[in-house]
Amino acid sequence: MGLSDVERRRADALAELGYVALAFDLHGGRYLGDPEEMLARCMPLLADPDRMRGIGHAALDVLRAEPRTDPDRIAAVGYGTGGAVGLELGRDGVDLRAIGTVNALTTGRPGEAARIRCPVWAGVGSEDPIMPPAQRDAFTAEMQAAGVDWRLVVYGGALHAFHHPPVDHPVVPGVGYHPRHAQRAWNDVVDLLAECLPVTE
Repeated sequence: MGLSDVERRRADALAELGYVALAFDLHGGRYLGDPEEMLARCMPLLADPDRMRGIGHAALDVLRAEPRTDPDRIAAVGYGTGGAVGLELGRDGVDLRAIGTVNALTTGRPGEAARIRCPVWAGVGSEDPIMPPAQRDAFTAEMQAAGVDWRLVVYGGALHAFHHPPVDHPVVPGVGYHPRHAQRAWNDVVDLLAECLPVTE
Protein backbone atom coordinates (compact mmCIF):
# COMPACT_ATOMS: atom_id res chain seq x y z
CA MET A 1 0.00 0.00 0.00
CA GLY A 2 2.95 2.28 0.54
CA LEU A 3 5.45 3.46 3.10
CA SER A 4 3.55 4.01 6.35
CA ASP A 5 4.40 4.02 10.04
CA VAL A 6 4.05 0.21 10.01
CA GLU A 7 6.97 -0.15 7.60
CA ARG A 8 8.98 2.55 9.35
CA ARG A 9 8.54 0.79 12.69
CA ARG A 10 9.73 -2.44 11.07
CA ALA A 11 12.91 -0.70 9.92
CA ASP A 12 13.33 0.83 13.38
CA ALA A 13 13.01 -2.61 14.95
CA LEU A 14 15.77 -3.93 12.68
CA ALA A 15 17.93 -0.94 13.56
CA GLU A 16 17.42 -1.65 17.25
CA LEU A 17 18.80 -5.13 16.61
CA GLY A 18 21.97 -3.56 15.21
CA TYR A 19 21.28 -3.53 11.48
CA VAL A 20 21.38 -0.67 9.01
CA ALA A 21 17.83 -0.84 7.67
CA LEU A 22 16.23 0.80 4.64
CA ALA A 23 12.46 0.78 4.09
CA PHE A 24 12.04 1.74 0.45
CA ASP A 25 9.05 3.47 -1.10
CA LEU A 26 7.34 1.66 -3.97
CA HIS A 27 4.88 4.41 -4.84
CA GLY A 28 6.76 7.70 -4.87
CA GLY A 29 5.42 9.02 -1.60
CA ARG A 30 1.83 7.92 -2.14
CA TYR A 31 -0.11 5.62 0.19
CA LEU A 32 -2.65 3.57 -1.77
CA GLY A 33 -5.51 3.16 0.67
CA ASP A 34 -7.96 2.37 -2.14
CA PRO A 35 -7.71 -1.41 -2.78
CA GLU A 36 -8.56 -1.04 -6.47
CA GLU A 37 -5.86 1.58 -6.96
CA MET A 38 -3.37 -0.56 -5.10
CA LEU A 39 -4.13 -3.62 -7.23
CA ALA A 40 -4.03 -1.57 -10.42
CA ARG A 41 -0.53 -0.45 -9.54
CA CYS A 42 0.91 -3.59 -7.93
CA MET A 43 -0.39 -6.36 -10.21
CA PRO A 44 1.39 -5.03 -13.35
CA LEU A 45 4.52 -4.53 -11.25
CA LEU A 46 4.42 -8.13 -10.02
CA ALA A 47 4.16 -9.26 -13.65
CA ASP A 48 7.28 -7.28 -14.66
CA PRO A 49 10.46 -8.82 -13.20
CA ASP A 50 12.72 -6.25 -14.85
CA ARG A 51 10.81 -3.35 -13.31
CA MET A 52 10.93 -5.01 -9.90
CA ARG A 53 14.66 -5.47 -10.28
CA GLY A 54 15.07 -1.83 -11.26
CA ILE A 55 13.28 -0.74 -8.09
CA GLY A 56 15.35 -3.15 -6.01
CA HIS A 57 18.65 -1.98 -7.48
CA ALA A 58 17.68 1.66 -6.88
CA ALA A 59 17.02 0.82 -3.22
CA LEU A 60 20.33 -1.05 -3.00
CA ASP A 61 22.17 1.97 -4.39
CA VAL A 62 20.72 4.13 -1.61
CA LEU A 63 21.51 1.54 1.06
CA ARG A 64 25.09 1.05 -0.13
CA ALA A 65 25.64 4.81 -0.13
CA GLU A 66 24.98 4.89 3.63
CA PRO A 67 28.45 4.96 5.25
CA ARG A 68 27.49 2.47 7.98
CA THR A 69 26.41 -0.16 5.44
CA ASP A 70 28.71 -3.10 4.78
CA PRO A 71 28.10 -3.69 1.04
CA ASP A 72 29.19 -7.31 1.38
CA ARG A 73 26.66 -8.10 4.13
CA ILE A 74 23.17 -7.26 2.86
CA ALA A 75 19.89 -9.14 3.24
CA ALA A 76 16.48 -8.47 1.69
CA VAL A 77 13.33 -8.75 3.81
CA GLY A 78 9.98 -7.94 2.26
CA TYR A 79 6.26 -8.18 2.78
CA GLY A 80 3.99 -8.65 -0.24
CA THR A 81 5.33 -6.75 -3.25
CA GLY A 82 8.50 -5.86 -1.35
CA GLY A 83 9.19 -9.54 -0.83
CA ALA A 84 8.75 -10.15 -4.54
CA VAL A 85 11.31 -7.41 -5.23
CA GLY A 86 13.75 -9.16 -2.88
CA LEU A 87 13.26 -12.46 -4.68
CA GLU A 88 13.87 -10.81 -8.04
CA LEU A 89 17.13 -9.33 -6.77
CA GLY A 90 18.18 -12.86 -5.87
CA ARG A 91 17.13 -14.15 -9.28
CA ASP A 92 19.18 -11.32 -10.80
CA GLY A 93 22.28 -12.67 -9.08
CA VAL A 94 22.68 -9.94 -6.47
CA ASP A 95 25.04 -11.00 -3.70
CA LEU A 96 22.68 -11.20 -0.72
CA ARG A 97 23.22 -13.03 2.56
CA ALA A 98 19.53 -13.91 2.97
CA ILE A 99 16.11 -13.30 1.47
CA GLY A 100 13.06 -13.30 3.73
CA THR A 101 9.56 -12.88 2.34
CA VAL A 102 6.08 -12.85 3.83
CA ASN A 103 3.06 -13.22 1.52
CA ALA A 104 5.28 -13.15 -1.58
CA LEU A 105 5.48 -16.64 -3.06
CA THR A 106 6.14 -15.34 -6.56
CA THR A 107 7.83 -17.44 -9.21
CA GLY A 108 10.35 -16.13 -11.70
CA ARG A 109 11.44 -16.75 -15.24
CA PRO A 110 12.61 -20.31 -15.96
CA GLY A 111 16.07 -21.09 -14.66
CA GLU A 112 16.80 -17.72 -13.06
CA ALA A 113 16.31 -18.95 -9.49
CA ALA A 114 19.63 -20.79 -9.93
CA ARG A 115 21.28 -17.38 -9.51
CA ILE A 116 20.04 -17.13 -5.91
CA ARG A 117 23.14 -17.61 -3.76
CA CYS A 118 21.70 -17.31 -0.27
CA PRO A 119 19.09 -18.96 1.93
CA VAL A 120 15.47 -18.07 1.20
CA TRP A 121 12.84 -18.08 3.93
CA ALA A 122 9.17 -17.61 3.03
CA GLY A 123 6.08 -17.30 5.21
CA VAL A 124 2.45 -17.49 4.13
CA GLY A 125 -0.97 -17.90 5.71
CA SER A 126 -2.71 -21.22 5.15
CA GLU A 127 -5.94 -19.41 4.20
CA ASP A 128 -4.34 -16.81 1.92
CA PRO A 129 -6.45 -16.75 -1.28
CA ILE A 130 -3.85 -14.62 -3.08
CA MET A 131 -1.09 -17.17 -2.43
CA PRO A 132 -3.08 -20.44 -2.57
CA PRO A 133 -1.64 -23.96 -2.36
CA ALA A 134 -0.96 -24.08 -6.12
CA GLN A 135 1.16 -20.96 -5.82
CA ARG A 136 3.00 -22.43 -2.86
CA ASP A 137 3.70 -25.57 -4.84
CA ALA A 138 5.02 -23.61 -7.83
CA PHE A 139 7.29 -21.53 -5.62
CA THR A 140 8.75 -24.48 -3.75
CA ALA A 141 9.21 -26.44 -6.99
CA GLU A 142 11.15 -23.52 -8.46
CA MET A 143 13.36 -23.20 -5.39
CA GLN A 144 13.98 -26.95 -5.19
CA ALA A 145 14.79 -27.31 -8.89
CA ALA A 146 17.29 -24.46 -8.62
CA GLY A 147 19.07 -26.01 -5.65
CA VAL A 148 18.27 -23.07 -3.39
CA ASP A 149 18.53 -23.43 0.39
CA TRP A 150 14.85 -22.67 1.03
CA ARG A 151 12.29 -22.88 3.81
CA LEU A 152 8.54 -22.30 3.76
CA VAL A 153 6.46 -21.73 6.88
CA VAL A 154 2.67 -21.98 6.54
CA TYR A 155 0.87 -20.22 9.39
CA GLY A 156 -2.35 -22.07 10.14
CA GLY A 157 -5.56 -20.09 9.84
CA ALA A 158 -3.87 -16.90 8.64
CA LEU A 159 -5.07 -14.81 5.68
CA HIS A 160 -3.09 -12.61 3.30
CA ALA A 161 -1.19 -9.73 4.94
CA PHE A 162 -1.65 -11.41 8.32
CA HIS A 163 1.41 -9.50 9.52
CA HIS A 164 -0.12 -6.05 8.97
CA PRO A 165 -2.14 -4.42 11.77
CA PRO A 166 -5.71 -3.39 10.85
CA VAL A 167 -6.06 -0.25 8.70
CA ASP A 168 -8.84 2.33 8.66
CA HIS A 169 -9.76 1.85 5.00
CA PRO A 170 -11.21 -1.01 2.91
CA VAL A 171 -9.01 -3.96 2.01
CA VAL A 172 -9.30 -6.65 -0.63
CA PRO A 173 -11.10 -9.87 0.35
CA GLY A 174 -8.94 -12.49 2.02
CA VAL A 175 -6.84 -9.98 3.96
CA GLY A 176 -6.76 -10.02 7.75
CA TYR A 177 -4.49 -9.44 10.71
CA HIS A 178 -3.40 -12.37 12.87
CA PRO A 179 -1.40 -10.96 15.80
CA ARG A 180 -0.02 -14.28 17.05
CA HIS A 181 1.26 -15.33 13.64
CA ALA A 182 2.46 -11.80 12.91
CA GLN A 183 4.76 -12.05 15.93
CA ARG A 184 5.84 -15.56 14.96
CA ALA A 185 6.69 -14.46 11.42
CA TRP A 186 8.72 -11.55 12.78
CA ASN A 187 10.58 -13.95 15.09
CA ASP A 188 11.31 -16.18 12.10
CA VAL A 189 12.69 -13.23 10.13
CA VAL A 190 14.91 -12.23 13.05
CA ASP A 191 16.15 -15.83 13.36
CA LEU A 192 16.97 -15.88 9.63
CA LEU A 193 19.04 -12.72 9.99
CA ALA A 194 20.76 -14.00 13.12
CA GLU A 195 21.76 -17.16 11.23
CA CYS A 196 22.82 -15.60 7.94
CA LEU A 197 23.82 -12.07 8.91
CA PRO A 198 24.85 -11.98 12.57
CA VAL A 199 25.41 -8.50 13.96
CA THR A 200 29.07 -7.64 14.49
CA GLU A 201 30.60 -4.89 16.59
